[in-house]
Amino acid sequence: MGQPNSSKKAFTIHEVAGQFNTLAQQEKWFEIQDMFFTEDVKSIEPPNSPWFKNVEGKASVRKKGEDWVKRIQAVHRSYTSEPVVGGNHFAVGRALDITVEGLGRIQMEEIMLYQVKDGKITSEQFFY
Repeated sequence: MGQPNSSKKAFTIHEVAGQFNTLAQQEKWFEIQDMFFTEDVKSIEPPNSPWFKNVEGKASVRKKGEDWVKRIQAVHRSYTSEPVVGGNHFAVGRALDITVEGLGRIQMEEIMLYQVKDGKITSEQFFY
């Protein structure tokens, strides 16, 4: 007897990181959220971030992203590195040179760390 839902095996950390990378290279961040974020995902910013607050829940993380994207007036450069996998985490480097409403032109370099459980992203944490 086979196990129920055996054909719906969870993605491995390497599969998640690989598909994340494919979408990130195309700047498809909302597709990443739709495909991989859990309903109770956490989005964690550095203490005293000048731009963002921590949020929890897929809808709140989505709104945070949408609110930010609405303020971007120009993208001068964007780059996301290949993921580095370790245990149940993967990290990417990200560089942005953007013009943001109310803030002007911002150059930002960060590390984005993702935790994966059962083939889904349970948290994202930013270091900048």
